[in-house]
Amino acid sequence: MEDRLYEMLKKLRPEFDFRSSSDFVEDGYLDSFDVVSIVAEIEEEYHILVDGLDVIPENFSSVHAMIKLIEKSREKTK
Repeated sequence: MEDRLYEMLKKLRPEFDFRSSSDFVEDGYLDSFDVVSIVAEIEEEYHILVDGLDVIPENFSSVHAMIKLIEKSREKTK
C-alpha cells in the first residue's frame, strides 16, 4: 500500500520527492486541489468512501497518515 501511495503522489506531482518529506502539506508538496485528487484516487483504488470530515491536512501529511485514513475508511465502509 505504501509504494502504491507513493506512485499516486509521484503521478500527481512529479516535481517533488515525497519520500524525502516529513510533511507533504507543510512542505508545500500538496495543496487542497491535490488532496481532492488524491482522495478520488484512494477511493477508486481501495473501493472505499472517505468521509468529508476526514479530508483535513493532517490526514495527507504523510503516506503513513494516508494509510491510517484508508484503514479508518475501510472500517466505516464495511
